[in-house]
Amino acid sequence: MKTPVVRDLPKKNRQKFDHLVFGPAAGQGLPNRLQCQGIKALNKTHYSTSSHASSVGNSISFVTVFTTYNTSLDIHVDGRASNLVTVGNASYSKTERSMAILNVFFNFIQVAMPKSDIIILTDPASDLPMHRKGVTIHPIQGEYSRDKLMLQRIRSYITFLERRLDDHFKRRGHVNHYIFTDSDIAVVDDLGHIFRDHQNFHLALTFRSNKDQPLNSGFIAVRGTPDGISRAKIFLQEVLRVYSSKYMTASRMLGDQLALAWVVKSHPSFDAKRFTKAQAFVEEIGGASVLFLPCAMYNWTPPEGAGQFHGMPLDVKVVHFKGSRKRLMLESWNFFSSSSDISDMLCLILKSGRTKYDF
Repeated sequence: MKTPVVRDLPKKNRQKFDHLVFGPAAGQGLPNRLQCQGIKALNKTHYSTSSHASSVGNSISFVTVFTTYNTSLDIHVDGRASNLVTVGNASYSKTERSMAILNVFFNFIQVAMPKSDIIILTDPASDLPMHRKGVTIHPIQGEYSRDKLMLQRIRSYITFLERRLDDHFKRRGHVNHYIFTDSDIAVVDDLGHIFRDHQNFHLALTFRSNKDQPLNSGFIAVRGTPDGISRAKIFLQEVLRVYSSKYMTASRMLGDQLALAWVVKSHPSFDAKRFTKAQAFVEEIGGASVLFLPCAMYNWTPPEGAGQFHGMPLDVKVVHFKGSRKRLMLESWNFFSSSSDISDMLCLILKSGRTKYDF
């Protein structure tokens, strides 16, 4: 795999690029931050050893909502694919890009947590070409149009938890935890310690210091006990109720995050000032014990605007390639495939963080 070429960051960055554009690595000289020289890490990130990672004792499944849409627009009248984008040695149509991202999502999980399995919640009408070990397709009826997908995602989570609660008593003595995520994340370290180190939570959310959108819905962990599944389901049902009654005008993108924040911040005893410090904490919200985990570790996003210019924490566990960062996710996997060095790959991500390279 050819190493990405470093190019100077342009003064005005209004166009989409077909390559990574590297700038300075944010966080240089700051303590407990990744330090890079080019795309070579000068210090190493804190990763779990395989023996430490396997000590959780229970299974962990990753759950994501994914569907495909009409692909006819991908093809010209002469049968050639339109709007092809090349990343590395591969070219992708619009639909193929989504599938490539999904496969890279699988790849990172299977490197960081090889004992975990992956469940795709999808429209029964969606024909996903998916044949990978450890990946299960779980059809759930619903409205999966682009405009309603975020709303449907919560509904699918609730339905999935209801079914798992029904199935739980058939699997006595075995606990299976669940981590619900977007499919554009890279798990770069074992996450089993969440359930081992924090024994008294039902579900976990990730937070950041953002007044209007302090909670990101791209990562939700649920303890796989009957109590954990039941209380997480009830919590999400309240989020769905608030979403449907207050935020339908934001249904395509932000409604779920606004609803999450409303449910949490409207609780009488909750102190929103806790979101300003990147430290995990637990609060009782509507009958559920909610673990709040800092995005800086569990939902870190490469900087592209205000708020994320302090670099990458050395203990980062999850990188979220949301918005205009999808090319970077594929580029990062290609780089890791050739180098097998997570820390160097994270330098690639960090130095590319201010580039617009969506496709």
